[in-house]
Amino acid sequence: MICPNCGSNFEGAFCPNCGTAAQQPNAASNMGATPPVQPNMQQYTGAPVPPPTGSAYGVQERNIALCIIFSLITCGIYGLYWLYCLTEDVKKLSNNPNGTSGGITILLGIVTCGIYLWYWMYTQGDAIDKVKQSRGIASGNTGILYLILSIVGLGIVSYALMQNEINHLAK
Repeated sequence: MICPNCGSNFEGAFCPNCGTAAQQPNAASNMGATPPVQPNMQQYTGAPVPPPTGSAYGVQERNIALCIIFSLITCGIYGLYWLYCLTEDVKKLSNNPNGTSGGITILLGIVTCGIYLWYWMYTQGDAIDKVKQSRGIASGNTGILYLILSIVGLGIVSYALMQNEINHLAK
């Protein structure tokens, strides 16, 4: 077949030089046939494929100030959503799909009147430290810091510090 666009000789549904679809001699002969598949123009043009959008780890960076403001304005309801997101983000960063989900964390926190969240703070800090160590970044005992801040009633500060670490690790 000869390409009507560039004049090259080819076989198949598309011209390998310019990507133009082959012309069918008779439209009636095409009845019941499957439509031709659109070509991947990248293979013809040699243009680079654009990188995927978003974080490579699937973690969304969040504005810490807005998270705090929304938590205060909604009397803690947004804080529950933030807790869910923090749990899921740390699971993604630490590559631990079998970890406790954000929904279970919220449920256990409510059922235990917040005592489970002290344990959660410590384990999240420990998981963040392990991710930092695996990437060769110096880390301390952030789990203990998060735990102490939570015990003295500054859990939202722990959330903010944790979100800051997640934002840095997500890059």
